Amino acid sequence: MVWTMKKIAAAGLAVLLVLFGAVPASAATGRRVIVYYQTIYDGSTYVSPLALTQNNSGVTDVVVGAIHLNDGGVVHLNDDPPDAAKFTQMWQDLGTLRSQGVHTLAFVGGAAQGSFQKLENDFDTYYPVLRKLIQDYSLSGIDLDVEEHMSNAAMNRLIDALRADFGADFLITLAPVATELSGGGGLSGMDYDQLYRDRGAQISWFNTQFYCGWGSLQDTSGYDGIIGRGVVPASKVVAGTVTNPANCSGYVDMPTLQSTVGSLVRKYPDFGGIDGWEYFNSLPGGTGAPWQWAQQIAPTVKA
Repeated sequence: MVWTMKKIAAAGLAVLLVLFGAVPASAATGRRVIVYYQTIYDGSTYVSPLALTQNNSGVTDVVVGAIHLNDGGVVHLNDDPPDAAKFTQMWQDLGTLRSQGVHTLAFVGGAAQGSFQKLENDFDTYYPVLRKLIQDYSLSGIDLDVEEHMSNAAMNRLIDALRADFGADFLITLAPVATELSGGGGLSGMDYDQLYRDRGAQISWFNTQFYCGWGSLQDTSGYDGIIGRGVVPASKVVAGTVTNPANCSGYVDMPTLQSTVGSLVRKYPDFGGIDGWEYFNSLPGGTGAPWQWAQQIAPTVKA
């Protein structure tokens, strides 16, 4: 009876601590629903992200990109300067989302290589360019999608600079392929186990790619392999999937995805959440209603 009462008291205290902020919010309500937003124009038609909040999709974070650091200290968003007139409405819309409580991040790198080698080899030229972009557009965070060689030392330096310049609330995320967190190889050459031991406290979470041949969310086995390794906790492993088979291999239909995510939520109460690559053609709504992907997976993620 004594132990039962202690457990009851402890449970009550835990609830109070969460309610009054003594426990990090991520421990109770931090499961994320993230969309990657790279196709800003579908042909000549602007794709606004505002439908995500207009339709109460449950989205928590929108990651726009790709940011490329080019020769001579030039920065591009996809193929154009970020201050090009074609992006004016997009930046305004992302600001609206931010005012509604949605984090807005930009991702650097991706399949187009070069940005991280520039940061490694000429940090003093290229880091200020990245810093200015973050400042100019009041970004909530930066997603480091390293798909080229980069050393751990160079990544540590980048993370340290971002944290020093933007403070504790700034989101610093990375986007490794799933095998890079489960002890296998990947695209970056970095040792992610060592990176987490060195800088895990400064990394907000990992947008982990379970697609394009690097993993799958058909079931929980790939995610289980990362958590079972005992290095990165579930709270910092967001499960990434493709939202349309046209985007890459490894598409998982919504009923299967809901089943997998539901199992992950039950297994790991601190499950980090889900991200989708990418927004504009997300199924089941397709280009006419891409917000439906987030709206349909969010209740399972946040259950």
